[in-house]
Amino acid sequence: MSSTANASELGNIENMDKNQKIFQAIGIIRGDVFISEESKVFIQIDQNSYLLLFAPRCRKAYQALLLDVKNHSGKDKRLVVYPKFIHFPSRDKQHIVSFQLIGFDNGASPQDSAAMELGDFEFKLSGLWQFIPVCRIPCISVLRNYTEQRSQHLKELEPDKKARFLKASHLPLLWKDSVITPFRFNPKLNKEQLDKPMFVSVKAKFLSHRNVFGFDSLLGTPTPDAPRFLKLRRDKTQENEGKPKPYTPEMSKKEIPKKDTPNNTNHSPIDVKNKQKI
Repeated sequence: MSSTANASELGNIENMDKNQKIFQAIGIIRGDVFISEESKVFIQIDQNSYLLLFAPRCRKAYQALLLDVKNHSGKDKRLVVYPKFIHFPSRDKQHIVSFQLIGFDNGASPQDSAAMELGDFEFKLSGLWQFIPVCRIPCISVLRNYTEQRSQHLKELEPDKKARFLKASHLPLLWKDSVITPFRFNPKLNKEQLDKPMFVSVKAKFLSHRNVFGFDSLLGTPTPDAPRFLKLRRDKTQENEGKPKPYTPEMSKKEIPKKDTPNNTNHSPIDVKNKQKI
């Protein structure tokens, strides 16, 4: 990696444990980097421009890239990135693709780094192979790997920040004649009747003309046993706090909302109707 001051940091990101099965999505993109009038950084790949994001832990890599662009122009930069996809409720609306910068290759990358292991536009994708409601193409869903440190950190976050932290990445993958069928949720089946989504690890190429990935090869045997991951647990008590209960016929008389009128302060509408029939 460049003097992005990140060789050891990047190594930790890429290798939580090379022998351990983990959720991940990391790869290489190549193109011309430029800075917009709004000071946002983009990379041009073919006819498309993609926003470049960065995480606080990768700030040094981001600053080093900006300096390199300033000193040597932004032509033909080879970047190590995480893919970011935003899907919309309407399946007919095209998803938005951006990339989170991890580092960039200046020809001096460690032999075991992603910059050396992967070719241009190649990605390692490891996650759950499934359909999601907002995408016509099956996706590899990359979830947050579980660590004790992350689990403790999660407890300190506000609900909205917790939800953002745990948000999964759903990466559309064109995989013709896939060896396994992508999981599809069926609301008509009980939980016990549903199959589990398979955990897969593949090498894929980013196809900029379609803004999806294309399958290249398997990196491991698909398995129903996914690595441990962090889940968003909703507090139902907190969710329902301050919300009135909807009326249902099964509600007891005590639970039926009382009509706030002077003549019927002690009876529900149903009580009054029943008394009139007696």
